[in-house]
Amino acid sequence: MMQRILLIEDDLDMQILIGDYLKNYDFEVVAFDKPLDALENLEKNSNEYALVVLDLMLPQMDGFDVCKRIRELSSLPIIISSARGELSDKILGFDLGADDYLAKPYEPRELVIRINALLRRSTSNAKTIGDFEIDADKHEIKLENYLLDLTKIEYDILHLFLQNRDKVFSRESISNSVTGIEYNTKDRAIDMHISNIRQKIGDDSKDPKYIKSVWGIGYKFIG
Repeated sequence: MMQRILLIEDDLDMQILIGDYLKNYDFEVVAFDKPLDALENLEKNSNEYALVVLDLMLPQMDGFDVCKRIRELSSLPIIISSARGELSDKILGFDLGADDYLAKPYEPRELVIRINALLRRSTSNAKTIGDFEIDADKHEIKLENYLLDLTKIEYDILHLFLQNRDKVFSRESISNSVTGIEYNTKDRAIDMHISNIRQKIGDDSKDPKYIKSVWGIGYKFIG
């Protein structure tokens, strides 16, 4: 079954070139030269697409605004395909939610390579929970698409919390659930790990967004 690519490109010759080339690699391209039409289509049919290829030089609205709107509508991978190859443009594109940036001119084969790489990444076993994304295969947790630099114990504790939101964990139950921690009523090791996690996720113990202290018991994840 062909995977469907949404192409937003006002150069009709480029539309045809990309569409014909990707067809050879089992991709179906649905192309729009007007971004407002593309956004309307995406809003109704986002589950039909595997990925978006977006030009920046467009009529009706700036391509960066289109990128931002796409990200509001969908988590689909976005490749910006543009003659605007300045570093500042690339940085802005990534800041607005693009997953890759391909500066024109380029060989169509490179576009295929970038598409396949993003699709492999997006079909991983990553699981989104609130603001966090867990990839158990890679042993990674991201917060708002930012990869957290966690130790193994910190990862295991945060993973435990994310999988059991609103459940109260005593320090002893955390120790029993996470390998590498020996529980001792006089040992503050678990509190130290929680403090480190809070620092890395930007959480305030006095006004927590994610990890709340439960007096006399332990902790619970509220995010």
